[in-house]
Amino acid sequence: MSFELIVIGLAGVLASAGPVVFASIGETVSERAGVTNLSMNGMILLSAMGSFAVALATKSIVLGFLAGAAIGAAVSAIVALSSITLKQSQVAVGFVLALLCRDLSYFLGNPIMGLPGPRLTTAPLPLLKDIPVLGQLFFNQDPMTYLSFALIALAWLYVNKTRPGLVLRGLGERPAAAHARGANVAGLRYLYTIAGGAIAGLAGPMYSLSIKAGWKGTITGLDGIGWIALAITIFGGWSPIRAALGAYLFALLQWLGLVLQSSLPGIPSQVLQVAPFPLMILTLLFVNLGNAEWVDSLLARLPEGPRRVVARILRAMNAKPPAALGTPFEKD
Repeated sequence: MSFELIVIGLAGVLASAGPVVFASIGETVSERAGVTNLSMNGMILLSAMGSFAVALATKSIVLGFLAGAAIGAAVSAIVALSSITLKQSQVAVGFVLALLCRDLSYFLGNPIMGLPGPRLTTAPLPLLKDIPVLGQLFFNQDPMTYLSFALIALAWLYVNKTRPGLVLRGLGERPAAAHARGANVAGLRYLYTIAGGAIAGLAGPMYSLSIKAGWKGTITGLDGIGWIALAITIFGGWSPIRAALGAYLFALLQWLGLVLQSSLPGIPSQVLQVAPFPLMILTLLFVNLGNAEWVDSLLARLPEGPRRVVARILRAMNAKPPAALGTPFEKD
């Protein structure tokens, strides 16, 4: 494979990772506030179908993307109502919604299945697109891919460098302390759960209006992406930048699966197509190795120098969830 084809392939990786970036960062925002949104998989399918239907009816790409965000916000509002106000199990409600939204997308999408519709086109940036390699990778993309790049930086800055971001982290870590300092815990959890859902809802139209334009029902190939986004949230240690890296890793593994098919004719193509999913699971296990007792016992047998290096690496990769994640807040 030539260098030019590799660059083109990697540019495609950045574009195809965009929806997973939106979904994983949206989930990161929600979970930082203490609410797990397990409806992600069905929500992405429903927003993909709904946004394509709106764009098809209105001939407007912008309205299609707004519809996707609105669907994500609406589904997440149900999660927030059930878990924050009604204090029901976030896991149970989210899982049921994931199945419901998935089946609704297939049922309601039957009339538009296979129809041609509008598609988001690339928007090369003048001058920047002519930079060798980097221009092809980063500056010859569509507007939503550019937005995904910006989202990574903006989300990290908001969570880690602003006062509202400090409050957001407090909602998931110590909601009682946030309440004592005047924060409306329930109201802010509603806000961030719905906002995170709106961000994640953009993943759907990025598929149906760009990467995999159109709606093809059960053969769309989107079922399972939401679960990967949830796993990447864990892989990312609830950090926007690490979550984005996880999204790019997943997209890279998918691309490699396609590239290696011609090089490994003895391996069934189906194996290479599903390989990114177990590889992501193995990555998650590796990330969380530092939490295992048997790892500590193995480290104790190493010489002091190597032990310190390995322990430092494991600590850097270790991912701990927000302390109050999934726990309803009760005022004293």
